[in-house]
Amino acid sequence: MSLEVGSVLTGKVTGVMKFGAFVALPDNKSGMVHISEISHEYVNDINDVIKVGDQVVVKVMSVDDGKISLSIKANLEKPEPKPKQRRPKKPYVPAPKVTSPGDFQWEPSKDDAISFEDMMSKFKRTSEDKISDLKRGTESRGYSRRGNRNK
Repeated sequence: MSLEVGSVLTGKVTGVMKFGAFVALPDNKSGMVHISEISHEYVNDINDVIKVGDQVVVKVMSVDDGKISLSIKANLEKPEPKPKQRRPKKPYVPAPKVTSPGDFQWEPSKDDAISFEDMMSKFKRTSEDKISDLKRGTESRGYSRRGNRNK
């Protein structure tokens, strides 16, 4: 029996590798089914789908220099594509338009109850604290204010 491209044969799986499976064919011939030719769905681990000793129906895809390329999925009916699930659309909410600085609306916060002078003194106090922390950090690394290294 001569192997022709397109012929359908029954064979026995003789070896399984991570990239495909070897199949014994009639007339003491053997071929290989690449992992991508096993199923229409993605196969992550070939051992989940096929085992040594399994009887498989294969289609001859190519014969090149004695190497026989086989396909199992070519004999399987292609499944109907699953309908894509669409995510529900969020309603469009336009951003508020600010065309000039005068259009800005102040939103009240919990700090609105304090006076302007109190806010300024709080700002000044936190700014001074941050600056002194920064100075301490740079001086502890050996840098002076002028950028020269202290010796």
